[in-house]
Amino acid sequence: MKSIQRCPWPTDELYRAYHDTEWGVPLHDDRRLFEFIVLEGAQAGLSWHIILKKRAAYRKAFARFDPEKVARFGRVKIGQLCADAGIVRNRLKIESAVSNARAFLKTQEEFGSFDAYIWRFVDGRPRINRWRSMSEVPARTKVSDAMSKDLMARGFRFVGSTICYAHMQATGMVNDHLVRCFRHGELGGARGGTAPSRCKDRVFERILAHPPFFTHVRSGHLHKN
Repeated sequence: MKSIQRCPWPTDELYRAYHDTEWGVPLHDDRRLFEFIVLEGAQAGLSWHIILKKRAAYRKAFARFDPEKVARFGRVKIGQLCADAGIVRNRLKIESAVSNARAFLKTQEEFGSFDAYIWRFVDGRPRINRWRSMSEVPARTKVSDAMSKDLMARGFRFVGSTICYAHMQATGMVNDHLVRCFRHGELGGARGGTAPSRCKDRVFERILAHPPFFTHVRSGHLHKN
């Protein structure tokens, strides 16, 4: 029987299940997208494995990642969360989850959904990379730099470029499974996919130089306020 080839980083059952069923799968559900914003903000300075082990506790503590409910968390609730041993008890990270929920709702209101906002950074289609070793996989890109800058301008916190790129990987905006991994082909790698273009890179260079907000997209082009 031929053994399944995976990326090298899933080293236990928890990681393998996440790798095989979630990581890199295009995600368009707003509540799930908010979940990853909360979890990735909590991860800063820690390993993703730690956060995955605490995921159920986070789901309970943060109202099943309902941004409307989290946005209403006040001082008492934040104090309770700071005493919750099931999550990362870092006040700045907990407070940022609440403020990010408020920014998330404002972004939803402007664009109709957070999904509509975040996916325009890749023109609505996953970027399929063809890495052969983990040493080739970047920690950040021009797109994640632009995303980070725009999110920060909208009031989000704990959204540095490396966190944004991790978000892109987790939610399938990029396919960073190694080419030998069975999930690479299952998630579009066998079809070639969409690669970054020089034109898009120039767009994001302008965004980095002048941090506008993205507004409505017509005919696949980004328009600035």
